[in-house]
Amino acid sequence: MLNFSAHEYPYASQRQSVFARKGMVATSQPLAAEAGIAMLRRDGNAIDAAIATAAALTVVEPTGCAIGGDAFALVWIKDRLYGLDSSGHAPAALSSEAVKAAGHERLPVHGWLPVTVPGCPSAWAELSRRFGKLPFADLLQPAIELARDGFPVSSVVAHQWRIAQDEYQASREAFPELQAWFDTYLIDGQAPVAGQLFRNPAQAQTLAELAETQCESFYRGAIAERLASHAAATGGKLTTADLAGYLPRWVEPIKVNYRGYDVWEIPPAGQGLIALMTLKILEGFDFDHRDSRQTWHRQIEAMKLAYADGLHYITDPEHMRVAAEELLAEGYCARRRALIGERAREPLHGDPQASGTVYVATADGEGNMVSFIQSAYHGFGSGVVLPDSGIALQNRGSEFSLDPNHCNYLMPGKKTFHTIIPGFLSKDGVAVGPFGVMGGYMQPQGHVQMVMNLVDFGLNPQAALDAPRWQWLGGQKVGIEQETPRDLTFALARCGHQVEVACDRTDYGRGQIIVRDPQTGVLCGGTEPRADSHIAVY
Repeated sequence: MLNFSAHEYPYASQRQSVFARKGMVATSQPLAAEAGIAMLRRDGNAIDAAIATAAALTVVEPTGCAIGGDAFALVWIKDRLYGLDSSGHAPAALSSEAVKAAGHERLPVHGWLPVTVPGCPSAWAELSRRFGKLPFADLLQPAIELARDGFPVSSVVAHQWRIAQDEYQASREAFPELQAWFDTYLIDGQAPVAGQLFRNPAQAQTLAELAETQCESFYRGAIAERLASHAAATGGKLTTADLAGYLPRWVEPIKVNYRGYDVWEIPPAGQGLIALMTLKILEGFDFDHRDSRQTWHRQIEAMKLAYADGLHYITDPEHMRVAAEELLAEGYCARRRALIGERAREPLHGDPQASGTVYVATADGEGNMVSFIQSAYHGFGSGVVLPDSGIALQNRGSEFSLDPNHCNYLMPGKKTFHTIIPGFLSKDGVAVGPFGVMGGYMQPQGHVQMVMNLVDFGLNPQAALDAPRWQWLGGQKVGIEQETPRDLTFALARCGHQVEVACDRTDYGRGQIIVRDPQTGVLCGGTEPRADSHIAVY
């Protein structure tokens, strides 16, 4: 065996945009992409492909998603865009008082307390019921086989797996309920290395039960009973009533028109509104060169203003104090735009009333397209795993605030501010295609950069993903990738930005893009160079 590292690439490489006619699946894992394209070859549609890919991703990329996570989707079918919100709410017994009684001043990242009701399985079942063509059980079969027979772990996933092991090890004493994670996801006490085969037969059995019951078992069956019993025995708040009462919601996507293109996002509690606010602010400027000081400075400052508003106002839509329409109003965005000068400034929220995730893009030959995203939030999530099931539970509740004056204040049954967001582009009522960028608070920042790369600077899908990125890190801090031109780095510093050059590119999001030519129906896709990404075609 040759002696080499699968995670070190000392020389720059180049990917090409991929073209196809009958179908395309773009995601961060080759085996998952192939699971999706197999559905298209069996005469399934883009929705079937997205579900099969998403299920396979819970097996081959457990560092980014889980059966016990949340999901959102934007579905273009028959010349209309549909939105699905499959995010979960806080258990009925989870309150601010309960968190403080457990000795915490804020929601922890690990353990049972940040666990909210998982929405991911219900998203798969609901999408299949409404729009799928193939039997639901068929869609989960590739994931079942991957979990049962094993798969070679890819290099970026192996890197993130090792990081997760170190993080959970540090929390192991404080949160004994993490033990099942170590039992489930380690081989001889260690995270698998790149190329090592990993099998999860318990997850294969769980997926088979989900396939047979169309995920009903997870919410109103045997799996629900097991989850609730384990929670009761190990200090969790999740109950059978919490699970039985859960249903995903079809929602009306929100949009802004940016230079003739409609940019679509899922409405709050997702943070897609932040991406739309940023684009609305930036539309008032002219941009002639992508990698200029003025372009990056204005993008960063607009994002800071939008995030200041988003973090102040976005929560469960039933508890929002300001409507999304008010934050996107022309007059308000113009006032926010006027705050952008030549120097970096500390962002503060405005008052409009006063004036470590996976992403899937699929398309079929009939014009159907899906923008789908699912996540357990921080890596594997809370670290809580239902023993002998392969079900890792998300830690989405860690976003809740314990400040009763904050809009995102924790309340039983409430949904929290949510980071995962699928995106979609259309023009004059015709689909352009799905896009998305994984990675916590990087997501709206990635969305803005992808849209501008495509619309303002005319980059093809692959180049739009290859281009170096920035991200606002809070206050005056701005992270940039090492590939950023040095003169641009120094120019941003002279504007007052506290520039940090990144060593790890995986912190800058992992995206996918598919665009469709409306005349020929030809699909063109780009895939993320910062991940183990792949585009499967038909």
